[in-house]
Amino acid sequence: MQKRNQVLSFLVSLSVITYIDRTCISLVASDMKADLKIENDAWGWILSAFALSYAIFELPTGALGDRIGPRKVLTRVVLWWSTFTAMTGTATSWLYLLIVRFLFGAGEAGAYPNASIVVSRWFPKYEVGKAQAFIWAAGRLGGSIAPWVIIPISASLGWRFSFFAMAILGIIWSFIWYIWFRDFPHETKGISKEELTLIEENRRFKSSDHHIPWKKLLQNRNMWALMMMFHFFMYGAYFFTGWLPTYLKEGRHFDKSQMQLFATLPFILGAIGCFTGGYLSDWLSKRYGLKFGRRSIGIVGMGVSSVIITLAASTKDNQTAAYLLAIGMGFKDLTLPIAFAVCIDIGKSKSGLVSGAMNMVGQMGAVFLGVLFGYIVKATNDFNYPLYMIAFLLFCGCLLWFVIDPEKEIDF
Repeated sequence: MQKRNQVLSFLVSLSVITYIDRTCISLVASDMKADLKIENDAWGWILSAFALSYAIFELPTGALGDRIGPRKVLTRVVLWWSTFTAMTGTATSWLYLLIVRFLFGAGEAGAYPNASIVVSRWFPKYEVGKAQAFIWAAGRLGGSIAPWVIIPISASLGWRFSFFAMAILGIIWSFIWYIWFRDFPHETKGISKEELTLIEENRRFKSSDHHIPWKKLLQNRNMWALMMMFHFFMYGAYFFTGWLPTYLKEGRHFDKSQMQLFATLPFILGAIGCFTGGYLSDWLSKRYGLKFGRRSIGIVGMGVSSVIITLAASTKDNQTAAYLLAIGMGFKDLTLPIAFAVCIDIGKSKSGLVSGAMNMVGQMGAVFLGVLFGYIVKATNDFNYPLYMIAFLLFCGCLLWFVIDPEKEIDF
C-alpha cells in the first residue's frame, strides 16, 4: 500500500471515532435527560455548548497545525476530547454537563482542519477531493455504526458506560498516531522515491511563513461566501448529529428499535453522498475545470436537500418522513468533502487556517440550531417547524455556491 493511502487510513479511522464520540450524547439523550431532569429547551444549551467552543477554537487550532504540524496537534486534540468524553459519563447536573461539553468541544476543535493540512501535504492536487471524500464518508460511517454500538452498551450497562468506552478508543488512536505519523512525506521511512516525487511535484502545499493574515482573510469575498455557505450547511448537519434521535423518538414517536434503524440510515446515505461528491467533483474538475467541478456538486447537493427536507417536514406519515430525511442528508453530504476541498484549493499552504475559519463560522450555525430547535419545539409543541427553517437555510447555502470560486486562490 502506498504511504499516502496508509496516512489516509489513519484519517479515516480518526473520522469514524470522531463521529461515534460526537453522536453518542444524542443517542442516549432521553436517558440522560430523564436522569438529570433536563427539558428540551435546556438540552439545546448542552448541544450548543459543544458547538460554541468548537467554533471558538477551530480557527486557532487549524492555524496551530499549519505552524507546528498536524502530528502534535491531532495527538493533543484526540487525547483532550477523549478525556472529556469520559467525563461526560460522570455528569450529575445540567451545569456540570454544560461545562464538560464546552471543554469537549474545545478539545475536538481543529480535528478536520488538521486532517486537511495532512491532505494538502501528502496528496497530489488531483486526489484532494477523493481524500476528503474518504475522510468525511468515514465520519458518516461512524455515525451509522454509533446506534449499534452505543444503544446496546447503554441498555446493558447504562448511558454512562457508553462515554467511558468511546474515550478508550480515542486514547489508543492518539498514541499510535504520534508514534507512526510524520508531518511530511520526506520525513517518513519506507516511502518510495517515485511516490515522494509524485506528491511533492503535484501537491497544493508550498512552504510559507506561519503568521495569520487576518486582513487578507477577512477582506476576501470568496472566503466570506465559503464561510457563510458552511454556516447554513451546519444547521442541517447539526440537526442530524444532535437532534435526530430526539426528533424520531419524541416528534415521530418511534420506539428504540425503529430509532436505531432510522438514526442509522441517514449516516449510511451521508457516507454514500460524501464518496459520490468527492469522486464526482474530481472527475468533473478534470473534464470541465475546477470551478464547474466544485460548484456543480455544491449547488445540486444543498439545493436538492433543501427540497427533500421540506417534504419530510410536510408529510404526516412517520416512516416516509424518516426516509426523506435520510435521502436529504445523502444529498446534503455531497457538499461536505467539496467544501473542505475548496479550502485546500484556495488556501494552499494555509489550508488549516482557511478550513478552520470556514468551520468556525459554520459551527456558529450549529450553536444557533442547537438552542433554537429546543425553543421552537417548546413554543410550538411541533418538531417539524425547525425543519422548515433548516430547509430554507440550506437553499441559501445553495445560492452561495454560485459565488464561491475554487480557482481564486487567496493571496497570502
